[in-house]
Amino acid sequence: MASKEPPVCQIFSFQDSKTSPDPIFELPAQCLTQTAVPIVIDNGSFQTRAGWAATGAGFESPRLLFRSVAARSRGAARSETQIGNDIPNLEPLRWLLKSQFDRNVVVNLEIQELIFDYVFTHLGIASEGSVEHPIVLTEAPCNPLHCRQMMSELLFECYRVPYVSYGVDGLYSFYHNNSQRRLQPPHTGIILSSGYHSSHILPVVNGRLDAVNCKRVNVAGSQAASYLQRLLQLKYPGHLAAITLSRMEELLHEHSYTAVDYHEELEKWRSPEFYEREVHRIQLPFSGKVPGGCVSVEERQERRAQQLRRLQEINARRREEKLQQDQERLDRLMAVQELLEDGLLDQFHKSLVQLNMDSAEELQSYINKLQLAVEQGRQKLLHSDGAEGKTEVSELEQPMDEGDGVALMDSDFPEDTLPEKPANVVQPVFNMAEYHQLFVGTERLRCPEILFQPSLTGEDQMGLMETLQYVLARYTPEQQEALVSNVFLTGGNMQYPGMKERVERELLSMRPFQSQFKVTMATRPALDSWFGARDWALEHPAGGAEGWISRQEYEEKGGEYLSEHCASNTFVPLKIVKPVLTRPAEPPVASQTSAGASPAVATVTSTPSSSSGAAVVTMVTS
Repeated sequence: MASKEPPVCQIFSFQDSKTSPDPIFELPAQCLTQTAVPIVIDNGSFQTRAGWAATGAGFESPRLLFRSVAARSRGAARSETQIGNDIPNLEPLRWLLKSQFDRNVVVNLEIQELIFDYVFTHLGIASEGSVEHPIVLTEAPCNPLHCRQMMSELLFECYRVPYVSYGVDGLYSFYHNNSQRRLQPPHTGIILSSGYHSSHILPVVNGRLDAVNCKRVNVAGSQAASYLQRLLQLKYPGHLAAITLSRMEELLHEHSYTAVDYHEELEKWRSPEFYEREVHRIQLPFSGKVPGGCVSVEERQERRAQQLRRLQEINARRREEKLQQDQERLDRLMAVQELLEDGLLDQFHKSLVQLNMDSAEELQSYINKLQLAVEQGRQKLLHSDGAEGKTEVSELEQPMDEGDGVALMDSDFPEDTLPEKPANVVQPVFNMAEYHQLFVGTERLRCPEILFQPSLTGEDQMGLMETLQYVLARYTPEQQEALVSNVFLTGGNMQYPGMKERVERELLSMRPFQSQFKVTMATRPALDSWFGARDWALEHPAGGAEGWISRQEYEEKGGEYLSEHCASNTFVPLKIVKPVLTRPAEPPVASQTSAGASPAVATVTSTPSSSSGAAVVTMVTS
């Protein structure tokens, strides 16, 4: 009968890739024309992508891709700040890292200015005082007016750019992929976008974002990485230092997947054969430190003998120190007693006060006790020097090394009190290789699952598909059919294998019987937003009526102004209602002024208000 072959183990190792500093490119010749070439910046919360909106060789992809972080020590100069790829390894500087984002909204304009300086410098822009190129910049869906105002102020006032255009990254990706699929505008669909800090449901109706029904879910890639880190640190408490956040992001990108049916997939992992076949073993760097346990009898006896010798040395040293201290104190007391014998009573009484003693009898009692203690200490010291291999510890002495065992310090327990196990007892085999491995099993699907079930991490909010169902319920059945006919997935957190199939299964369960829907994944979920912004900039030159904000419009309409286009937010101007001052009716004058009175007499009457209970104060002059 043929025996079954053991399953092949899948062993991986961390790449721990380190970034290299970005080169400073020269300004391309195509960008030196009279018509300035726009700069496209995808300002993402995880990664910033920047490049030129131009056609030809060298412009097919963004020139700069770097993490949206800055590291600067407290008190360091601005020039000493490290940006993005200038930081080879994020972990040693994790406590210094700062980002311009709070979730997905830019709030730290100082860091944002450093990011812009980095981008413009490395793209080869050497003009002083201004950047003579239009800027296409991404922003968060339903970006607060104050954040846009601060960003416009930074670009127009600090860099003096001629034009700025704002758009949503998910809409740019939607625009780019629809153009590749040859879909005729205006486009209608619903976008599921998941990035590093948050996820969004973005309905698009007739080519425009329906901002009223946009929803945000505060679960995305950073929460999944933190959840995976907590799971593995609880599972492997001996490797806390090796389970870093950067490595957890690598595990998510390279080893995680989305289960089509979460509970059914967990049942599969109960099978030992399935577990051995699918578990990913991550090999950690070898360390010679072993957490105790598996040593031979000879090694244990040798260790015991070393501990005994060390304890003997510690006790002998303590006895010598105590004997020396007692002898010094005895000499001081004897010197005070000699003052009494010599008749120096004043000095004798002053010395007693310093010693906190009341009489000569108390001094003599202390001298007798110290003489006895010194004699006993000398006897013990001589006895310990003569008797080798044995130790006698006084009950008053405390053990110095707590890790060496209290039993060896106590004279009531002989040396061989603990029975030794026979050498032929089978000891458990310690596998050094497996100790330095992380077994990543169900964590591969549990971490991406928080996008659909945030309650796994304790978040009290709806998942992505539950939020999608809530958004669809706000439309008519005809509009719902149009929206679900083009469900679009984009964002770096949507790149897990099986994500598209999971969304299709969830839609099948929530949609009516025999209804039609179509789910499409972005060609490059993490980069298509930049490509979409570049395509839009090529088709809409700067200075056009749609989508671009000029410096003149900024000065006239304010920093929160937004010129709408097919991939932008909806501009909702802030209306400040000025209160209209109405003059209350004058009540009849209660009294007439007398001949000798002042020409203007103020009479105050208070009328209680029926709604708030406040008093209406009216000034009556005559």
